[in-house]
Amino acid sequence: MTDHLDLLESHAIFILREVVAECERPVLLFSGGKDSAVLLHLAGKAFAPQSLPFPVMHVDTGYNFPEVLDFRDRAAAARGARLIVASVEETIRQGKAQDPGHLGSRNRIQTTTLLDAITENKFDAAFGGARRDEDKARAKERILSFRDTFGQWDPRAQRPELWQLYQGKVNTGEHLRAFPLSDWTELDIWEYIEREQMDLPSIYFAHEREVVNRDGMWMAVGDFVELREGEKVERHMVRYRTVGDANLTGAVLSSASTLAAIVEEVAVANVSERGATRGDDKFSETAMEDRKIEGYF
Repeated sequence: MTDHLDLLESHAIFILREVVAECERPVLLFSGGKDSAVLLHLAGKAFAPQSLPFPVMHVDTGYNFPEVLDFRDRAAAARGARLIVASVEETIRQGKAQDPGHLGSRNRIQTTTLLDAITENKFDAAFGGARRDEDKARAKERILSFRDTFGQWDPRAQRPELWQLYQGKVNTGEHLRAFPLSDWTELDIWEYIEREQMDLPSIYFAHEREVVNRDGMWMAVGDFVELREGEKVERHMVRYRTVGDANLTGAVLSSASTLAAIVEEVAVANVSERGATRGDDKFSETAMEDRKIEGYF
């Protein structure tokens, strides 16, 4: 019997195949987080038994959790995928972006690194793991989202996608972003991961960690989070609902150490994972949309 996960999987696989059929040089953007892990898993299913017909690319800010980098390398190797690492550090070194300073936010300048990598490799399509339920800016975006010759997005000039009919044609210098997980929710993602028994970074599961409460988020004390005056280090059982830069991403108090327990926890959550734990989305009410217009993921 077909269930909702089967329907979501089928549609995502259709999008992956459609874009590969219409575009010449696609790439799959891979952060090492749960959504990009699901996307990579679906791509493997879409093109089995052949290897992936495109490389996997990670935009490395230099502030990644080590567990996520380990998983990134492991996941790419398991799929036999060519891994491209685009470095924000290199972008800064070349003078193409201003260094935000020691442990400052590098979120926005990822865009320059991404667009340079797309241009250098002549990619005309980039698969991403974004979902519409994450943020109101992402809710505006089509499944095939077109970028102009500057890599920018105009939310008022998008192609219609009636009856799940997609047009992937791009002009020279343009490219599109394809989001096969657009209609998935956080709960769908975790139910699918549980069903498929997928591998993930260990930080998604409850573990004991030294943390400090900062701006309502539990930040992991370490190389990327320095203590401020008056802050107190505590030790708690925590897990991460989303993966971003270690200096901006908070954990949640949790005892969910298995996939089944995480599914139960997410089913009753009343705050989105980004809204609860991503400091990079708290700059302004339009933070995500402003970045996407510039060319962000």
